[in-house]
Amino acid sequence: MRTLALDLGNRRIGVAISDTLSMFARPLEVFLRTSRVADFAHIQALIDADRVQSVVAGLPLNMDGTEGQQAAWVRDYAAALGEAISMPVILWDERLTTEEAKDILRAQGKRPNKDWIDAVAAAVILQSYLDAQVA
Repeated sequence: MRTLALDLGNRRIGVAISDTLSMFARPLEVFLRTSRVADFAHIQALIDADRVQSVVAGLPLNMDGTEGQQAAWVRDYAAALGEAISMPVILWDERLTTEEAKDILRAQGKRPNKDWIDAVAAAVILQSYLDAQVA
C-alpha cells in the first residue's frame, strides 16, 4: 500500500511517496500550483501512476497547537481534493517540518532551496505519519 503526502503551499506543493510496504517515505517532486482543477488532476495522475491508496496532507498548526488562517485554507483545500480524487485526505501535523527538511538537506551537503525543500518537507510529514501507524 502506497501513501502520498502533500506539503501544501500557496505557490508550490511538495510531494512525497511511501514504499509499497508503507515503511519509508521519499521526496517525489515539487510542482507549482495553478488552479485547483489543474492541481487535483496532477495529484490524481500521481495516485494512478503509483497505485496510491491513501493521501496525507500537512496541517500547519501554530506552535501551541492552535489553527490559524493557513490551517483553515489547508482544511478547505484538502476537503475539495478528497472529493476530486474520491478518497479522504488525512491531515497530519506539520509543525517544524520545513526546518527539519532544511536540516536534512544540510546534513547531505545540499543547500536548502525552494525547488526541493517542499518535497523533503512532504517526506518528513509522511515519515511521521507512517511511524505513528506502527506505534
